[in-house]
Order: sequence, then C-alpha cells, then structure tokens
Amino acid sequence: MKLWSDSFKDGVAIPGEFAFCVIDPATHVALSSNRNPHLAWSDVPVGTKSLALIVHDPDVPSRGDNVNQEGKTVPADLPRVDFFHWTLIDIPSDTQQIAAASFADGVTPRGKAGPAIANSAIKGARHGINDYTGWFAQDADMGGDYFGYDGPCPPWNDAIVHHYVFTLYALDITHVPVDGKFTGQQVRAAIAGHVLAEASVTGSYTLNAALAITK
Repeated sequence: MKLWSDSFKDGVAIPGEFAFCVIDPATHVALSSNRNPHLAWSDVPVGTKSLALIVHDPDVPSRGDNVNQEGKTVPADLPRVDFFHWTLIDIPSDTQQIAAASFADGVTPRGKAGPAIANSAIKGARHGINDYTGWFAQDADMGGDYFGYDGPCPPWNDAIVHHYVFTLYALDITHVPVDGKFTGQQVRAAIAGHVLAEASVTGSYTLNAALAITK
C-alpha cells in the first residue's frame, strides 16, 4: 500500500498553513490556517473492509515544566511521548483520498464536534478526539472536545524538530469497535490483529526560530 500527500513531501517540513501555529517574531507563535493536508493512497489490499488514519507526533516532551517558558529550553535528551493530532476511522475501503482543508480549515476554539462527521465526503467515517482536548482542558477560552484534525504546534523553545507521522491502516473490519470520545491510543489497541497493510508519510515542523533557520 502506498500513501502520499500533495501538501508536503515525505521527510520534509510541513507548510505552516497545515499547522495549528506558526512562528511570530514578536510573540513566538500565532494561530495559523490549521488546514488538514491532502492525502491519497493506492494498492489497498484485497479483503480490506475499511481504512483508518492516525496522525501522531512522537516527539512531545514527557514533562511540561520548561515548555514555552522564557529563558528556558526543552532539552533534546528529555524523554518523549506521543501526541495524537488526528484519528479518523471507518473510512470506506473504496475511498482513495482526502482533500486538503476538507476536515479542518482554521482553528476552532473549544474544538470541533464528533465523532460523527457532518457533511463529509467520506460517508460513515468517524473522528476521534485529538490531544488538544487534554492540552486545553484548563483553558477557559480554548477548553473543549477537539474531534478531528488539529495541526502542529510544538513548544517554541524545544531543542528538537518534531515529526508528524500520518499512518493509514487497511483493516479486515468494517467498523472499529470504539465509541464516544475515543482516542488514537484506543484505536491502535482496537485494530490490533485486524491490520492487513499500513503505509506512512512523515513531515517535520518546528516553532523554534533558530531551528527553522537551520533545518
């Protein structure tokens, strides 16, 4: 199975229009267009009954005490954890692509609705919540359930560039057995043993101005 994007090339930087935030010289970061990127695939194996998409950043700091703090840096050797940016399941097996900006186009304070997707070109597909749900949980202006895609916004003081892995799974089940506010981690567990094939494409992103110049 093959997966690609017309929005960015595998192994290179994701353009800012597909991110949650971009670099701002005065304030470090500013909200961006937050559009979901284009994705397309081919060579889906025979017997596929549905597809699932999971997008995660494996480079998120495991501790937040230095994150986005003036005069501090998130060290490169700090252990890292996964942060899920998009979980989309029950994609019909005959689907061949996802258009750019078809599921996210702009930052939506307090999140987007789900898991059902209104007015979707991909009938029957469902969104899980992404990890901005937890990140903004104590924020009076931004707190809410963030279903669907929300793009990169790594710490502006992180010593490393972050990587965003878009993984498409071909499954032997039509319906992934999760409901409600399901997460990327829960979908990973639910599809174990049902994956016929998978393919990934990875983009990088940073809000550290010094890294953006040299990367």
